[in-house]
Amino acid sequence: MPKNTDHIRVTHAGSLPRTPELIAANAAKESNGLTPEFLELLEASVVDVVQRQKDLGIDIPNDGEYGHTMSSTVDYGAWWNYSFARLGGLEPTNVDRWAEAEERRSSPGNVVLTSFPDRRDRQAFNEAYNDPASGILTHRKSVAQPKIAGPLTYTGHDLVASDIRNLKTGLAAAGLTEGFVASLSPGSCARVANEYYKTDEELVYACADAMREEYKAIIDAGLTVQLDDPSLAESWDQINPEPSLEDYLKFIQLRVEATNWALRDLPQEQIRLHVCWGSWHGPHTTDIPFADIIGSVLQVNAGAYSFEAANVRHEHEWRVWEDTKLPDGKVIIPGVVSHATNVVEHPDLVADRIVRFADVVGRENVIASTDCGLGGRVHPQIAFAKLEALGEGARRATQRLW
Repeated sequence: MPKNTDHIRVTHAGSLPRTPELIAANAAKESNGLTPEFLELLEASVVDVVQRQKDLGIDIPNDGEYGHTMSSTVDYGAWWNYSFARLGGLEPTNVDRWAEAEERRSSPGNVVLTSFPDRRDRQAFNEAYNDPASGILTHRKSVAQPKIAGPLTYTGHDLVASDIRNLKTGLAAAGLTEGFVASLSPGSCARVANEYYKTDEELVYACADAMREEYKAIIDAGLTVQLDDPSLAESWDQINPEPSLEDYLKFIQLRVEATNWALRDLPQEQIRLHVCWGSWHGPHTTDIPFADIIGSVLQVNAGAYSFEAANVRHEHEWRVWEDTKLPDGKVIIPGVVSHATNVVEHPDLVADRIVRFADVVGRENVIASTDCGLGGRVHPQIAFAKLEALGEGARRATQRLW
């Protein structure tokens, strides 16, 4: 991963707000399919959002995840459910994670992963989660889940090619050369009902083999792939009862090893890993501490590590880098702007957060980012104001560091 040479570079974590026109076109696509009109709108929308990112001070933009299939009513789930359209071996069901909290047993030690309604955070704050006036975003608009009914295969070659082509068109139009495309990690890919694979290991490695084709396509095109992997941190809150830390680390070690299998022989400098504790707007009191999993995270063969560091439940964890050596040749991509509040961060606060990390790991090793994707988490006007604060905060941090 390239190092900073004369300024703090800026990126973000993935999803950006769709325009009303694009949301409407996605809804129509569910019945009309990929029409020439839709593809033309998609390309134009990506070109526009890449230029907008550049104008706001983003050095390493993406396509806003506009090419990822999403619900016609909400776009925050696109980071994950887009894969349903790109994998063979799935069958549709009527199961919604909110309608039926199906349990799935996973090794080691009969760890039980449950769906969103049974999060321990939700149990601890059940009254708040069930009060519409609380304003907690609870994924109640999630789409029905498919199930794995046969061997997983990757079928999204044309779709990822479209993602690549649109982003490269946008980069060229904006005069930029560096960009990234978000892609689902094997561990997060495996969080779907399974009626085919006999063991958790078989399932996760099947996901690794399938998703590798997408990673390779993005990298072969000269772009950076971002592996979205909330499964490493977020799964802790979905396991009931709470496991021992030893058992949990064994659970995510399988996901780390499968991810490295998927990344074998691929250049680390074009790979970044995104880890978060789940982007829903809740208390997050049952999140696992970053210090408990950072060793596992750093085992993933990526050139950069993206993680939440701006929301108030995890901001204090910048201190883990005082005790954890960043491996040689790697960089960190801390979130210094949060998706979890409508308050727009002051650029001086953003700069303070950046400088704090730079003082610990070196100014050349810090790329400023958002905690998670902003699309669907805050209003579009607020989302782009946050990106503006991010860009300006990085500029102010650069003045202090160079």
